[in-house]
Amino acid sequence: MKKLLTTSLFYCVLGLVAGIYYREITKYTEFTGKTQLSVLHTHLLMLGMFMFLIVLLLEKNFGIMASKKFNAFYYIYNAGLLLTVGLLTFHGTMTVLGKETGAAVSGIAGLGHILLAVGLVVLFIMMYERLREENK
Repeated sequence: MKKLLTTSLFYCVLGLVAGIYYREITKYTEFTGKTQLSVLHTHLLMLGMFMFLIVLLLEKNFGIMASKKFNAFYYIYNAGLLLTVGLLTFHGTMTVLGKETGAAVSGIAGLGHILLAVGLVVLFIMMYERLREENK
């Protein structure tokens, strides 16, 4: 359970730093347009911090970490989230600096979203298995 709490704290800190980064880089460059940096803070807090707080509650109530699928969920989901927010940061920063990014950035960001979705599917499969085991 400590692993889940630490992961949640990690994303909390990253989310807070992302908010500061967005505010400071746009203020420094006097940027007033739209940028993906504006959603970075909330992505990290909701998909990172709050998600792992919820998973912590699921662990407390259902013991999901005992599932053989838990590590698959944990690593796939984290890889997807880090890839997604990494590309959000890169693309948003390039926008603020007035530089274009190529189609590859969108493709890689899409891969991050796919990994997030796969991680969520594994989480739901794991939950159904744990519930089935408890009802036996």
